[in-house]
Amino acid sequence: ISTVKGSTNGDEVRSLNMQVKIQEFDSSEAAILAVKQGQADAMIEDNNFLAYQASLDPELTGERRHAQRLLARYNASDPGDAAGRFALLRELLRAVGDGPDIQPYFYCDYGYNIRLGHRCFINYNCVFLDCAAIEIGDDLQMAPAVQLYTAAHPLDRAQRVAGWEFARPIRIGSGVWIGGGAIVLPGVTIGDGCVVGAGSVVAHDLPPLSLALGNPARIVRSLG
Repeated sequence: ISTVKGSTNGDEVRSLNMQVKIQEFDSSEAAILAVKQGQADAMIEDNNFLAYQASLDPELTGERRHAQRLLARYNASDPGDAAGRFALLRELLRAVGDGPDIQPYFYCDYGYNIRLGHRCFINYNCVFLDCAAIEIGDDLQMAPAVQLYTAAHPLDRAQRVAGWEFARPIRIGSGVWIGGGAIVLPGVTIGDGCVVGAGSVVAHDLPPLSLALGNPARIVRSLG
């Protein structure tokens, strides 16, 4: 993943209430530990998941509404106003590289969990549920209606009713092409140079230079 220029909104790393570490996913469990700002990346690297109650937390609700207002402005912006669009993306996202081309309508939950590399093209009607980190390298080609889901819900009904959700990060390398209508599920890493066929559901990691197709997506061959 390339290092890209950070957001200019004054919050290089924003506080995120949803970033809590849970030892056992149970709505009655008292062992939910708040993760400090600087600990979030380490937690993700350890393959722990984030547990949170998005619908019950007023701060998270406010942050989603803030993102929705920015998205409304971006999606209604003049397609010829490249500078204005870029400024909105820098305000919305945690980091964005040079030369982004994101077609409306684009949707996300929070924005500040998304890092985009340089020269990323994202076509119409893509959805990024960024309840955990979404990191994308350079030269992405993303077809219409692609969906990246970091968020999921517990299988246990009582935990769902209690409002619990959890999230795992998605990482996409450089030079990746994702076909129209593809879905990437929580916790997936897609390596550099991969191609994902239209309509595929990516549930497992893809090593670099893989061609993957189907539901669930299976590696058809290496592109190396």
